[in-house]
Amino acid sequence: MTRFEPTPEARRDWLRLARTENVGAVTFEQLIQRYGNAARALEELPELARRGGRVSAPKSPSVAEAAREIAAGESLGARLLINRESAFPRQLAAIDGPPPLIWARGDAALLSRPTVAIVGARNASAAGQRFARTLAEGLGQAGYVVVSGMARGIDAAAHDAALSAGTIAVLAGGIDDIYPPENTELYARLAAKGCLVSESAVGYRAQARDFPRRNRLISGLSLAVVVVEAEMRSGSLITARLAGEQGREVFAVPGSPLDPRTVGCLELLRQGASICAGPEDVLRVLETLPRVEEPAGDWQGPGDTPAEADDKLRRKLEELLSPTPVSRDDLVRATGAPAAEVAAALVELALAGKAELLSGGLVVTP
Repeated sequence: MTRFEPTPEARRDWLRLARTENVGAVTFEQLIQRYGNAARALEELPELARRGGRVSAPKSPSVAEAAREIAAGESLGARLLINRESAFPRQLAAIDGPPPLIWARGDAALLSRPTVAIVGARNASAAGQRFARTLAEGLGQAGYVVVSGMARGIDAAAHDAALSAGTIAVLAGGIDDIYPPENTELYARLAAKGCLVSESAVGYRAQARDFPRRNRLISGLSLAVVVVEAEMRSGSLITARLAGEQGREVFAVPGSPLDPRTVGCLELLRQGASICAGPEDVLRVLETLPRVEEPAGDWQGPGDTPAEADDKLRRKLEELLSPTPVSRDDLVRATGAPAAEVAAALVELALAGKAELLSGGLVVTP
């Protein structure tokens, strides 16, 4: 992945493109690879969406609107980091379809240190919270930063215990969204001594649909994810699944099969997660892990001529897509078209709201 230090104008345009309607993380990466920079991609959006079958251009924030968000974040003492600059966490930049940008409030230097996520039930038991504290303290003493989601229960216990050594809280809402409200004091301590991270707009209040995206950042920032307590249908298991997809280590703390809060951990162990009975179990595995490397990417640069697709190919792709995820490679085989032209057509359909590009090279209808 090509890294550079952005100018204020480049940072503003990066924000505008990232906040554009129908531009998710994967579509964003495709646009940057195709056009080389956010400014040129913004110029091309109306024509790309028209080719995809949309009459009007996708809505993008104006220059003034983007400037207002940046000013609002900076007034809180937060920094806007784009995923091509050196301060952006390399662990997160290495995932498939990394977030285009994040807001970081507090000690952003923590983002460059090795990290381990500790997640678990909101209605955690006293024993579970005690274990999370012991685990966070042990990992902190070994030099690791603890990542979690600032939820009540396991998350809050882990943050509190790791605050002196270093901890990062990933928020589902904006960098100023304190959720749950009962963690207002914890939020203030994290802003003063830890680090708060969000990819949402400043001022945005989290909704239920935002938490899986938050969980993807928690696992993406981390070398490993430890689930302390989790029911079968829980956000913690989503985080564990995402960690596995991102090539991260997954640990689960065993518990009583009679407690519904540990059933999810037992299921993770059945699926092959490593057992965690204390910090030493995690540290033993982390010592053997190779360094996570960022993908080189196929960044083109502003002067290159991108591939173009024709109407016949776009219509064929629309027929092939469904709510069931299909790989881009399968679409290439089904159409017989060059991969570059299929990729170009899919971006156009995504901008028109007729396709959604997912990580792992998958595509669905919205």
